Amino acid sequence: MDHFDPALISVVMPCHNAAPYLEEAVASVLGQSYPHVELIAVDDGSTDGSTDILQRLAAAHPERITLIYQNRSGPFAARNQALAHANGNYIAFLDADDTWHSDALRLMHAALESVPADVAYCGWQDIGIAATDPAPKIPPPLDARQAAVHFLEHGVWPINSILVRRHLIDELRGFSERAPTAMDDDLWLRMLARQPHLVRVPDVLAYRRLYPRGDSRIPQWQQVFDAVAVRRDFARHHPERVAHLPPIRLNALLYDPLLREAYRCHWRNDTESARRLFRRAFRKANWRAGDLKHLVASLLPAPLYRSLVDFVTRRRSAPLVR
Repeated sequence: MDHFDPALISVVMPCHNAAPYLEEAVASVLGQSYPHVELIAVDDGSTDGSTDILQRLAAAHPERITLIYQNRSGPFAARNQALAHANGNYIAFLDADDTWHSDALRLMHAALESVPADVAYCGWQDIGIAATDPAPKIPPPLDARQAAVHFLEHGVWPINSILVRRHLIDELRGFSERAPTAMDDDLWLRMLARQPHLVRVPDVLAYRRLYPRGDSRIPQWQQVFDAVAVRRDFARHHPERVAHLPPIRLNALLYDPLLREAYRCHWRNDTESARRLFRRAFRKANWRAGDLKHLVASLLPAPLYRSLVDFVTRRRSAPLVR
């Protein structure tokens, strides 16, 4: 942070192969009605032309865009790199395939200063061809304790739906590298553990793009394990934040995603993820008698489990013989 500016909002943007959406994302930053905005973009080894786009835009707006390079270190490292170069008193996060309403930062900044608060949050909308629920979403007014339980139950809000005072991000030391597929969940929960003052802007100002990304390098079971680990560690390290919850309710909030995602993987024919998730759910989740056949089957070695699933699938698909 070379030139700290108390009025400046620093926008953190990691980018890896987002060429079809990148110019729109950058335009939504530069087009904000709030006048004091810088963009710190980190190109994470893109191979699809994103690097050329970022270089062209940075050359056209050298006073507003800082471009940093890293070689496939992942989005959490990219965000931390950007934070190290940010000069603003406020931090906002926008991925290279997402966008904002042109008044997003102005309205969240005004809300932040009017209270004053530590974190401003707004409504959002999922867009893109993989958005199964494109209805606008406006979160309820919550304090930090209510928000933590809300996140355990419903999942965290998109990272581009918040504006945060810089001191809070600095106190957290940015993003943790321990659970890379759940870094947003981790940041949210560690932030809420500090009981920041929250303020809501009841308008849809953030747009999160969902689209097929091809085969992920990280299997679904690992992503779910990361998310569950973040939830578990929050409860362990901050028991006072969940002390008001009955133990059975807390256990459900922490571990029921294992069983829910196991079934989703089962029906998508991702048998390896389903097997691992059912095995973990057997030990941790609040399962019912109807789940037992899946849970017991998951204890089989992987080849036998795969064969069993294939056999049951063939039986279900076979035509009835009269």
